Amino acid sequence: MAPSFDHLREADLDDDEFNEEDIDISDLREKFEVSLEQGYDAFVVIDGLPAVTEDQKPKLVKFLLKKLNSVGKTREDLIHMPMGDDGKSLSFAFVEYSSPAEAAAATRQLDLVPLDKKHTMRVNKLTDVERYGGEGRIDEKYTPPHIDEFAEKEHLRWFMKDPSGRGRDQFVMYRGDTVGVFWNNEKEQPENIVDRQHWTETFLQWSPLGTYLTSIHAQGVQLWGGQSWSRQARFAHPYVNLVAFSPTEKYLVTWSNRPISIPETGHPALSIDDDGKNYVIWDIATGIPLRSFANLDLPKAEEGKPAPKLQWPAFKWSSDDKYVARLTQGQSISVYELPRMNLLDKTSIKIEGVMDFDWAPATVQREGVKNYEQLFCFWTPEIGSNPAKVGLMSIPSKEIVRSLNLFSVSDAKLHWQSEAAYLCVKVDRHSKSKKSQATTLEIFRIKEKGVPVEVVDTIKDTVINFAWEPKGDRFAIITTTEPVGVTAVPPKTAVSFFCPEKVKGPIAGNFKHLRTLDKKNSNAIYWSPRGRFVVIATIHNQQSSDLDFFDLDFEGDKPESDKDMTANLQLMNTADHYGVTDVEWDPSGRFVATWASVWKHAMENGYHIYDFKGETLREEPIDKFKQFQWRPRPPTLLTKDEQKQVRKNLREYSRVFEQEDADRGASADLAVVEARRRMLEEWYAWRADVEEEIYEERVALGLPQDPHVALLESKTKAMGVDSADQEQVIEEIVEDVLEESEEVLA
Repeated sequence: MAPSFDHLREADLDDDEFNEEDIDISDLREKFEVSLEQGYDAFVVIDGLPAVTEDQKPKLVKFLLKKLNSVGKTREDLIHMPMGDDGKSLSFAFVEYSSPAEAAAATRQLDLVPLDKKHTMRVNKLTDVERYGGEGRIDEKYTPPHIDEFAEKEHLRWFMKDPSGRGRDQFVMYRGDTVGVFWNNEKEQPENIVDRQHWTETFLQWSPLGTYLTSIHAQGVQLWGGQSWSRQARFAHPYVNLVAFSPTEKYLVTWSNRPISIPETGHPALSIDDDGKNYVIWDIATGIPLRSFANLDLPKAEEGKPAPKLQWPAFKWSSDDKYVARLTQGQSISVYELPRMNLLDKTSIKIEGVMDFDWAPATVQREGVKNYEQLFCFWTPEIGSNPAKVGLMSIPSKEIVRSLNLFSVSDAKLHWQSEAAYLCVKVDRHSKSKKSQATTLEIFRIKEKGVPVEVVDTIKDTVINFAWEPKGDRFAIITTTEPVGVTAVPPKTAVSFFCPEKVKGPIAGNFKHLRTLDKKNSNAIYWSPRGRFVVIATIHNQQSSDLDFFDLDFEGDKPESDKDMTANLQLMNTADHYGVTDVEWDPSGRFVATWASVWKHAMENGYHIYDFKGETLREEPIDKFKQFQWRPRPPTLLTKDEQKQVRKNLREYSRVFEQEDADRGASADLAVVEARRRMLEEWYAWRADVEEEIYEERVALGLPQDPHVALLESKTKAMGVDSADQEQVIEEIVEDVLEESEEVLA
């Protein structure tokens, strides 16, 4: 039966005026319309393809399938490649995957993948194309882009050229709500560069090379730099808790204990794929997020042991920023290639029981190895009848360079020397009854052929701290005979120094015990970044706060027992900083800063600065003092030969520097003398003005100019003595020089 439109005629509408557009079907559209967000999530658009003919098309599709199926599942019939009027393809294609997750993986891992020398794939989700380039969002009329005029940017390494010419270092202080950056002036008041209120909400952090100062906010992270301290970049990770830079400052990792929640209105930097994640890895230069990750489930705590803590940094970098790796404790290590953040060889490195790993801090050229490689070490505990194991792996080959089996292992810690010449594995071993514990040091000689391992097993006690000398081959340890753990009274400790024996040739000799200092309270080791000098400290201890300054190349008489050693140990000075919580050397190795942070306790907060010999230069108590950090320096641009030349002529340079210091000291003394003389002259001038005013007042009142003389005359007259017969009293002031010393400033 045909539909009736009588009701339209009743509304005085003619048949000619009727149009389908007059029918309101918005309710039907709303009910049956396909949502792009739900219907096309499994589709991607591939751009940048070569233009091919219909005959060449199957070959190109077959080639594409190899790459497309590496991240998901698709078929030849699910690839649509439009053709142009000229009989050639339009250089793009639509691809359908079996799930939205595979489509998301394709956008991450296949974007910017080269097809050949001339063509590079660009991969985007179809929903993103519709969302950002849909109807009405892109103007059909071409408008040339606006190019701003060139504006010269500030030099981010300006701090390397101290305007005073003294080569001073900078540091940042966070006290109360104020953040300030200062030049270090040794004994004098530090010179303030910038001071800002509420610059950060939680803490501050320098980038590894000192280029940026990082501030933390609820909205994310901001980087500051340049002479005007302007904002250089920002990374919008909500409620960020921790940040970590890659060694060369190319990348940044941010972490929040709250999973990311992308609002319906979108996020300025993150996408829906980042929703629910906790870690984000950013490209600092572009501000673009490279990839995000969720928290890993922490292993369950063993009975009677504390629950495991979140490991930070969770992502560890190779020394050249080409790789970043993440540990899944007990299972595997995942190594990602930068900047694409794709998994190396598309699979994680399965290592049963792996507990920890660490990259070599420098690129090592091993003997007999010419290929490029980065090294990392790892260790696994004893599993069943299998021994514990330490392994050294080469990346990208994933070859095990060296492995070592260990027995009766309670725990192990990995310690790289700064130039990756040595790796020390501190192994805590238990007895068969597991009632006693001792430590051995397994030292891998990385640069020597076959990576030999030397065992230092002369230590009978438990090692609670270990530290290599930077750019050197000596180390210090702190041991205790008491049980390790939280105790009411800190344990008594001993500090021991080790160094190689003297041998001919470039290879160091075997490591030997140099000296042990007993009955100490020390618990921390801080080497100078230049080596040679070390501070042994007692921190976080209310009963003791000792600081011992040692020189391992003391230029004096050497004990007979140390003649064959590469060190001459000397205690230069001791100091005490009550409540000290942190110790840090400046990057030049000339000064040491210690501070007591209100974050740890509220007693006598503030900071001290010492020179490398342990002489106190400044002590400044500051209320609500939170943080102190020296600004790092980038590596020197001088070659090794140029550095040797500088060391060779150091005495000549030192004369110039000593003269400058003497002149500066003399000018400072002269300034003090001139200031005092100026104050004395001002006082004399004020006194003369007052005397003149008094003289005028006494003349106006008819009073004698000297009231003391008038009083004396009145008294003598009352006594009947003639003023002419009065004895005249003359007062003389005699100054005697009791002691005089003269100091010659060289």
